Amino acid sequence: GDTSVLAGLYGPAEAKVSKELPDRAALEVLLRPKVGLPGVLERSREQLLRQTCEAVVLGVLHPRTAISLVLQVLSDAGSLLSCCLNAACMALLDAGLPLSALFCGVTCALQPDGTILLDPTARQEQEARAILTFAIASSERKVLTATTKGSCSVEEMQQCLAAAQRAATTIFQFYRDSVRRRYSK
Repeated sequence: GDTSVLAGLYGPAEAKVSKELPDRAALEVLLRPKVGLPGVLERSREQLLRQTCEAVVLGVLHPRTAISLVLQVLSDAGSLLSCCLNAACMALLDAGLPLSALFCGVTCALQPDGTILLDPTARQEQEARAILTFAIASSERKVLTATTKGSCSVEEMQQCLAAAQRAATTIFQFYRDSVRRRYSK
């Protein structure tokens, strides 16, 4: 869509003594809004992104180091969190960090009539009864992270998860095509 996020990854590099972890790399995620300073919403998204990345990064291979992932929002036309997740995964992949699996973000909007929209726009998100965002691993399509805004039943959540897992196949194919194009030159 029209949502875009620029991602930059720095590391593994020497960590400050205060942030150093003796058994693994310390991962820091910074999310910068398009304008202004980061607020509470950005901080909570940073934590969610960090936990998702930590689940797949093999940080034990780089103990006592620091990895910084900086995400800059360029435009937000809806599904921002899933765009951030996808940008984070592509940055980790492009940097060559060892990963246990790839992951992708998929946002579903549950409309008042019960229909499910994938990759909703900002307007569709405002009209939706619930917004669900999933981080799905490439290995066996397991859920790494799930976040919701609004209310839905367990059955509706299961339907959204199934739709997100089907959509993940397309995103992982996009990853493969992007990497193939980048490294075939």
